[in-house]
Amino acid sequence: MNTPYLVAHVTDLHIKAAGKLSYRMVDTAGALHRWIDTLLALPQRPDIVVITGDLVDFGAEAEYRFLGNILQRLPMPYRLLPGNHDSRSQLRAVFADHGYLFDNGDGEAPVHYAVDAGPLRLVGFDCTVPGKPGGRVDPAALPWLQATLAAAPATPTLLLLHHPPFYTGIGHMDEQGLENATALEAVVRQHPQVERVLCGHLHRHITRRFAGTIAITAPGPAHQVALDLDPQAPSRFRMEPPGYLLHWWHPQHGLVTHAAAIGEYGAAHPFFDAHGKLID
Repeated sequence: MNTPYLVAHVTDLHIKAAGKLSYRMVDTAGALHRWIDTLLALPQRPDIVVITGDLVDFGAEAEYRFLGNILQRLPMPYRLLPGNHDSRSQLRAVFADHGYLFDNGDGEAPVHYAVDAGPLRLVGFDCTVPGKPGGRVDPAALPWLQATLAAAPATPTLLLLHHPPFYTGIGHMDEQGLENATALEAVVRQHPQVERVLCGHLHRHITRRFAGTIAITAPGPAHQVALDLDPQAPSRFRMEPPGYLLHWWHPQHGLVTHAAAIGEYGAAHPFFDAHGKLID
């Protein structure tokens, strides 16, 4: 059966309670609504949504409840992973109906899980460190990841992280990157069914080879981290065009990732007229 399967990947929502602006200027709730509008207007709707962390801004219960109300607009299932701005306990308390969040325990235990998504498998691997902006691969969690990946060697898999497991050249973000990424690389390299390592944190679309596969960060639906590759550049953001990623799986052609824009840009215009002639 050659049916494609679509995964929409968004990250770094930074939702505040009651729609309060982030940094006194960024309407993150409005941005999330615009992303959902964009998703629902696609000619082919995604089969599932993955959100790779920084779901809210301060990890407060009211923020998660506000987020949950917005995400009710999605007609397809969605899967969550915490980022460094999140609280595992509050996330689990508000999204208690998301059973996969409890696969590795409850309360403040890391959120590790493996779920089926059509022909794909989603493996969430929580490397956040409570109270810290950077992440860390916990050596004690690697046997779980090894066993989880080994359990389904023939199923194309998307590994979900918040912090990307590579340096990006954006100095102030690399300072709060993922520690012990080489240990993660050693595990992932043993499992060629891992089609992508999907990440957030950077608020930019960045791609790098990693452990025999491709690691990729999604852009933000609201604000983007400023692109400045001077290692001493200050920590800043810009209101660049927002975006997300759309991962198209086809059993014949594998996984293809599209960078997609958020917003309304008018109708799709034809290249050719009714007689098949190129419009000049």
